[in-house]
Amino acid sequence: MTGPFTRPALVCNIRSGSHDPAIRAAIEAACRDAGTPLVATFELPDGAVPDATTLRERDIDLLLVWTGDGTINAAARSAAGWNGAILPLPGGTLNLLSKALHGDRPAPRILTDALMGKGRRRPVPTIRSAGGEAFITIVAGPATHWAEVRETMRQEGLLEAGRAAPDALEAMMNAPGVRVAGHGKAYPAVILTPTGAGVRADGILTEGTIDVLRHGLAWLGGDFRDGPSEEIAQGETIVLESDAPISLEYDGELTETGSPARFGLAASAVDFVATL
Repeated sequence: MTGPFTRPALVCNIRSGSHDPAIRAAIEAACRDAGTPLVATFELPDGAVPDATTLRERDIDLLLVWTGDGTINAAARSAAGWNGAILPLPGGTLNLLSKALHGDRPAPRILTDALMGKGRRRPVPTIRSAGGEAFITIVAGPATHWAEVRETMRQEGLLEAGRAAPDALEAMMNAPGVRVAGHGKAYPAVILTPTGAGVRADGILTEGTIDVLRHGLAWLGGDFRDGPSEEIAQGETIVLESDAPISLEYDGELTETGSPARFGLAASAVDFVATL
């Protein structure tokens, strides 16, 4: 169980399509009802996620991050070295970290449990590389182009997403794939997941039309991990190789790296609160 928190603060993105004033009001009310009203609110995108110095100067002991996984990632890295704890709340499209720590529950209920001491605080396993850190998954390979289609659908609608889909399909089927070093098979994407036992590498399967369709639907539906895949390896370190630069998605944020690329198991530099 966690000790009592007395000075919570909120990070939210007021321009996000998932921002709901009613849920925000419920979060604020839950803090007041627990006798611990919010001492600060950091509104994105006009503001910035607070760093460890800001959190210490304002004597904040619990940071409620009610955003998507990418912003939770940024907030956790910015708060490294702070002695408080982060409580991720579902406020994005996938909410994978919140679901991992709390189950699929609404933000006010999660917050109420945490403020009542019904939670555990601890570092969470992460994956680190020269290019960044992931708290949920790293997806590597040309199939990450489907993430761009998904974002186009969110921002511009289904028609524009349909125009972008053929390029993503072409990349997934024909661009150079990604291999785990020591394993000969190349995949359209390799999914890396941090676990207590090491970094797990799974390769997505596209061996027929049905597999391809399932992956497209999984990416557009939100969770790419719902498509067919197979476990390749697990270890403290995973090295990925490709005959082309490797496209990457760190907790929903897209980037690219050269080959080979090394990914190692690590732990977050700040505590998280889990209520599951």
